[in-house]
This record gives sequence, C-alpha cells and structure tokens, in this order.
Amino acid sequence: MNGGTYRAKALVNPKDMIRAREEELPWEHVVLSVVVPAYNEVRTIETLLRRVRQVPLHLEVIVVDDGSNDGTRDLLPRLEQEGLIDQLVFHEVNQGKGSALRTGFRGATGDIVVVQDADMEYDPLELPQLMEPILRERADAVYGSRFLGGAHRVLFFWHSVGNRILTLLSNVFTDVNLTDMETCYKMIRRDLLQSLPLSADRFGIEPELTARLAQAGARIYEMPISYHGRSYAEGKKIGWRDGVAALWAIVKFNSLGVRSAPYVPPEVTPWEARRRAAGSPGT
Repeated sequence: MNGGTYRAKALVNPKDMIRAREEELPWEHVVLSVVVPAYNEVRTIETLLRRVRQVPLHLEVIVVDDGSNDGTRDLLPRLEQEGLIDQLVFHEVNQGKGSALRTGFRGATGDIVVVQDADMEYDPLELPQLMEPILRERADAVYGSRFLGGAHRVLFFWHSVGNRILTLLSNVFTDVNLTDMETCYKMIRRDLLQSLPLSADRFGIEPELTARLAQAGARIYEMPISYHGRSYAEGKKIGWRDGVAALWAIVKFNSLGVRSAPYVPPEVTPWEARRRAAGSPGT
C-alpha cells in the first residue's frame, strides 16, 4: 500500500478488557462486612457461611442470631471456632429482622456493609459485582434486583405482584426508580449506613433503609442478581401480614418523624487512601 507496511490491528478480547478494568479497582484495600441475620436457619446457615467464605474478598462476617430455637444457636459457636464467623451476637428473644440487622450494623467495622440472608436464596458469589459501582465511586449504595433479568426460581405469582406494588409505592414517596425495594441485597458504605436513623424491628427495615438513603441523597445503583427463592415448606417466613406492615412502614418512614441528614462522602475513600499509602497502581 504505497510502499508502506500494513499491519493488521489485533482484536481486543472483551473478556480481557473486563479483566483489566476489574484489576484497576482496589480489591486488596477494601473490607466488606457481611451481616447475616439468622432465625431458625439450622438447615442452611452452615452451607451459607461456607459459601460466603468462598467470596474472593476481605470479609468481616457478622452473624446475629435472633432468638432461634431450632438448634441454630447451638451450631453457631462451632462455626465461629472454625473461623467462618468473625462476630457472633445472640438476641435472647426474637426481636425481628430489623432489630438483628441494626445490631449487626452497629458492630460492623468494614468499609462497605451488605445484608446476607441465611436461607441460601441469594448467592454470595455475586457480591463482588455489586461492589463495583461503589469502588468506582459512582454509588453510595447498591441494590441487587431480582427483577432485572437474573436467573431465578419460578415461585409465587402474588409475592412478585406484592413486591412490585410495595416498590412502586416506595418510589412514589422517595422519588427514586427502584425495581426491587424489598431485596435482601442492599450494599451500603459503612459511614453512610451508620449515620442513618434506623429504628424498624421487623421486615419494615427494608422500606426504612430505602427511605433513609433517599433522604440522605445517597447515590443508589441497581444491578441484576440471581434468586433462588424458598417455598413455605422449605422455611420461608415472610407472609401477607408483613406486606401490610410494609405499607405502613413506607408511609411512616417517608413522612413522619426523624429524617436522615444529607450525606457528604469523604474526598478520599478509605480504600483509596490505603491504596495510595501502599503505592499501588491507579493512584
């Protein structure tokens, strides 16, 4: 070609681009606190915790037993001794999921906190992908949505309808456009989470967290996740009464009483500060 030399450009493998992008993130300098509320989960808690420990991240695993009476309380100390649990807290009587989560949130020391139910409906190996928007400083909180196309077990039609109605009502009050307000997978920066005035004791914690984050002006992302729901025979606990209570919680936490203060993130995140101190690439 006019005496010149033609060299074909090598095609870039998209997987290599994704891998290179992931390697830029400060995975080695961030700690994720995984808060596991447990109530009568003796059949699944050990499997779940072993699965959590397979996640390739620096983890702080906090388990709060909320007054179990099925043998869960007897099993947990052994799992703690094996190193599967970093912090183990017992509630003497059942107080509700919200109370268990608030206990776990108070004790968390990681940079980012995520809720992980003990029932194996959510796959912990998807946690790294949920962290990415936070590590890129695009989000302060990330919700894993069951309604954005991830693989899921086909179960209760009316549960799905109820979830969508509750999410719609929550969106009306918060003016955010979530697809799955009731998801377990809520991942939040710890400094932000511990600044929220949370008070819900039971399943109302889900709409309360969403209301408080919206009031704080937090940047919320959603990402698709898989979902392996349980039947009631397999131990599912939430029922229609909890749905009715959630309606009141949406109104209460968005319209009445204390509100979250505006969130102002630090100029340099803790994980970025550690990376700079270590002289890692990307600083």
